[in-house]
Amino acid sequence: MTASTHVATMSTEPEVAPSKASQLIKNCWSCRIISGGGLFLSGAYVFNAARKVMRQGAPISIGTVAQITFAACLASWGIVILADPVGKATRKA
Repeated sequence: MTASTHVATMSTEPEVAPSKASQLIKNCWSCRIISGGGLFLSGAYVFNAARKVMRQGAPISIGTVAQITFAACLASWGIVILADPVGKATRKA
């Protein structure tokens, strides 16, 4: 074994253990319900605010479109936290 192959196989970085906070959010069902539900309801609130402007007959502006897009992002982020897909997908080789 040469020195260059020996150096290439050694890892100098220590293994990083998962943080306690990330483990807590994955294992704590009530934490996921509160945070995911809060994000989902925040998205619903932002969406209703944008719809309120559109219902009043105002022309649809780029700000209204941005609000609806942001609302969809918030709601989908809440659904992802509620569904907890982390670790459920397997990597295809």
